[in-house]
Amino acid sequence: MTGSTDAHLLGPVLDRGAPGHLGADDVALRRWTRGGRRGPRVREEVTYGELAQRITATATALGADGLEAGDRALFSVRPRPEGVVLALGVVRAGGTVVFVDPGSTPELFAARVAAARPTLAITESLLYAVSRGPLRRLARARGILLPDYATLPVRHVHAGLWLPGVPSRSRSAGSLARGVQDGGALLSLDPRRDALVVFTSGTTAQPRAVVHSAGSLLAGCDLLREVFDLAPGDVVHTDQMLLGMPALLAGATWSIPADPPGRDVVTFGRCLADAAGTYLVPADVTALLDAVEAGRLPARGPRVALVGGAPVTRALLDRAARVLPGTRWVGVYGMTEILPVAVVEAGDKLAFEGDGDLVGRPLPRVAARLEPVEGTQDDGVGELVLGGPSLMAGYLHDLDGAGAAVRATEHRTGDLARFEPDGRVVLVGRTRDMIIRGTTNIYPGLYEPRIAALDGVGEAVLVGVPRTDGDEVVVLVVTSAQSSTDAATQLALDPGHPLVARVRAALPGVVDHDALPDVVLHATHVPTAGRSRKPDRQALVRAAARRPAGRPAAEVP
Repeated sequence: MTGSTDAHLLGPVLDRGAPGHLGADDVALRRWTRGGRRGPRVREEVTYGELAQRITATATALGADGLEAGDRALFSVRPRPEGVVLALGVVRAGGTVVFVDPGSTPELFAARVAAARPTLAITESLLYAVSRGPLRRLARARGILLPDYATLPVRHVHAGLWLPGVPSRSRSAGSLARGVQDGGALLSLDPRRDALVVFTSGTTAQPRAVVHSAGSLLAGCDLLREVFDLAPGDVVHTDQMLLGMPALLAGATWSIPADPPGRDVVTFGRCLADAAGTYLVPADVTALLDAVEAGRLPARGPRVALVGGAPVTRALLDRAARVLPGTRWVGVYGMTEILPVAVVEAGDKLAFEGDGDLVGRPLPRVAARLEPVEGTQDDGVGELVLGGPSLMAGYLHDLDGAGAAVRATEHRTGDLARFEPDGRVVLVGRTRDMIIRGTTNIYPGLYEPRIAALDGVGEAVLVGVPRTDGDEVVVLVVTSAQSSTDAATQLALDPGHPLVARVRAALPGVVDHDALPDVVLHATHVPTAGRSRKPDRQALVRAAARRPAGRPAAEVP
C-alpha cells in the first residue's frame, strides 16, 4: 500500500489491520443471527487483520478484472461482513460505490443506472434469482417488481451462494476476498477521489444523487465517532454502514444485526444492553420503547443512542429518557449532503423554552450561516447554508455535466433556521414547508413541537392546502398518543374526534394568533416517506383536500 492514509476513509482501518499492529486481532465485525427461542446468536466474527486482508485481496482482484480509478459499481448488498468487504474493496481499488434501491420503480431504477454509468454491478444472489424466471413471476404476484440485474451490460459480482439467475461469468464475493494480495498493484489512497454515490430524490428525467469523496466520508465519520466518544473495545450495534464505519475508525466492534430495527426491533433490541451506542430513526425509537413498555424487551439500552434522519421531537426524547433513563439520548441533525451538522442532548432540548426545534450547536469544523429568504419578514430567520470538510463533493449531474465539473463549496439546506445568542441552531421549518396565508408566513417547525407536547397528542403536522386564489388554508393534523404506527393502516382523517376539540381549546395558548389553523383533523397515523420515514406532508395535503365529508378543507369554516 502506497500513499498517505491520514485523510482517507480506509487509512485507519487498514493501518489497524496491518501485521504486527496491537489491534489486528481485535474483533472488527460481528454478525448476529435472527432471534429464536434463545435469542440472537453470533454468526460470524472478523478481526481487523482479517478485514484488512479481505479488503486488499478484493481490491486487487477487482483491479485485475478491469476496475479502474473512477469506475462506479452499483451496490445492492445488505450490511454484513461480506457486503462491508465488497464496498470497502471497491473504494480501495479506486472505484466508487453507488447505492441503489432495488425496490424503486423499474423506470426510476433504469434512470439511476443511466445517470451513474456503472461498469460493475455488485448484487445479492437472491436479487438475481427473484428478478428473472419463475421466481420473478412469484415476486410480481406479491407486488414486488425488481429490475433484471443479470441483463445489465456490466461485469457482475454476486454476494452469497450461487443461485439460478446469477450471470454465468459473475465473480463471487468469497472468491475475490480469498484471492492473492498484491499491494503494489493498488493505487495510493487519495482522499480527493470519489468514493460514494447515494441517490436522494429526483425524477426519471434527472435523478438526484449525492457524491462523497473518501476524505469527506472520513471527516463525517470522525465527527460521529467523537459524538459517540468511542474507544477500542466498545461495541456499536447498527445496520447502517456509514454509522458502523465510525466504530471501525475508533478500533471498536461494529455489531451487525440480522435485520434492521424496522423489521425486527425485539431481536435488534436484545443486542443493545451491552452496546456503547446505536443509531435510530424516530420511528425505530418509538417501536423500541413500545417493546420495552410491553415487556418484550428488558429496560436496558445502549450507553449512547443517536436519533436522527427525521425530526426528533421533545415528546419522543422525553419518553425515551423516562423509559430508558440509563441511555444518553442525543438528537442528530444532518443530511446526506453533509453529516453530521449538529447534535443536541435530550436534557438540553427538553429544557429549551424558545420557539422552534433546537438541533444544537454546529459541530467542530462545520461552517453555518443564514441566507435571507426573498419575500419573508426580516425576523432573524433565513435558509441555513452549511460547509466544512464533511461536505459532499457535489451532485452527480453537476459533476458529470457536459461542461466543467461543478464541485460543492457549501450546501443550501432548504431548512429555515435562526441562531440563538449562544450560537445554537433552531429550525423553524423548510423553505418549501413554509405556509403563506394572506400576508403571514407560518413556519410549521415553530409550532409543531408545542402542539405535540399537548396532553394526549402523539404527533402534530401543519400543512398548507392550496386554494384557488393562490392562498393556503392552514390545516393541523394530529394523532393520539397511542395512535397506530403501522404504515399498512389506511389513513383516515376525522374532524369530529374527541382530541380535536381538546386541541382546538388549547391552541391559543401555544400558537400565535396569526398562525392558528383553519382546520384541525385527527389522523389514524402520520404517513411517512423516504428511507428516514419523515412525515409525508404532501400525502397529508392531498388527504386533507379530500375531506371525508366530500368538501375540500378550504371550504370548511
